[in-house]
Amino acid sequence: MALTIFILQLAVCILAFPFYLLNFLGLWNRFCKKLFPYFLVRFSVMYNERMASKKQELFSNLQDFVGPSGKLSLLEVGCGTGANFKFYPPGSRVTCIDPNPNFEKFLIKSIAENRHLQFERFVVATGENMHQVADGSMDVVICTLVLCSVQNEEQILQEVLRVLRPGGAFYFMEHVAAEHSTWNYFWQQVLQPVWYLVFDGCNLTRESWKALERVSFSKLKLQHIRAPLSVEVVCPHIYGYAVK
Repeated sequence: MALTIFILQLAVCILAFPFYLLNFLGLWNRFCKKLFPYFLVRFSVMYNERMASKKQELFSNLQDFVGPSGKLSLLEVGCGTGANFKFYPPGSRVTCIDPNPNFEKFLIKSIAENRHLQFERFVVATGENMHQVADGSMDVVICTLVLCSVQNEEQILQEVLRVLRPGGAFYFMEHVAAEHSTWNYFWQQVLQPVWYLVFDGCNLTRESWKALERVSFSKLKLQHIRAPLSVEVVCPHIYGYAVK
């Protein structure tokens, strides 16, 4: 089986040779950073249509974590284009972090379309290093479709714990690896090298639930589901929340 996967990976990589050539020349990363927001705008519309009920369910109890200020202080890590904004409670004070500065103009548009929120600031940074956000300053931290592409899951989750106040919550919705005995996992492995390059560091075979289980949250509510998406390799999902 391993040999079959290797041969198919090699075939897929040969077909994707132009992408690897651009990457070798140092051009792909710059091109991808500029192009990816435009792709994500279209993808987010489709994803929200398919996942609306799950997102509404996931974020239905955000108000339970409002802090002493009386307004929900919310940090979205890997905010992208602001596709989650419409699901947040009115009056939420939203801070956004993303390593790609090209998302800012799309965020401004989303902010204009979601006047029920109080937007605080956009910070260009990775989730592994959120030093611009003070310790214990957030009621809620949210990331969706982010853990698949971070460099270090453990580090970003430790940063989440740091910025959350005691009793605050971390909400997540992520695509993950399929069960190892399935054909879906077979094709995730085959496509992984090219997928990682083309989709800005996205990993198809990441088992993010294990990282969440290892972090010292006081409570973890996590569900595995099959998302109703048209691309089978990203259908395995987890979603839920964890309390500091």
